[in-house]
Amino acid sequence: MKTATVADLRNNFAAISRWIHDGEEVVITKRGRAFATLTPSRERPILPPHNRMARLEKAFPDGPVDGDARDTVDYDRGDR
Repeated sequence: MKTATVADLRNNFAAISRWIHDGEEVVITKRGRAFATLTPSRERPILPPHNRMARLEKAFPDGPVDGDARDTVDYDRGDR
């Protein structure tokens, strides 16, 4: 585990961020005492892109709604 001071963070952030990017944990010290620990973030799953057509087909199973906006709102509410 590497260490860096608060001043190092301020003056050499690019180098410290590379350590973190490479998987290192970095203990930040302030006045000689451990102050915080910076760790790499956990990997988040990559979600598939939204399928807009599938969402539209689910919202409007009977196809597009004809008419003005009021008709569309009534259809969405189930009033039609």
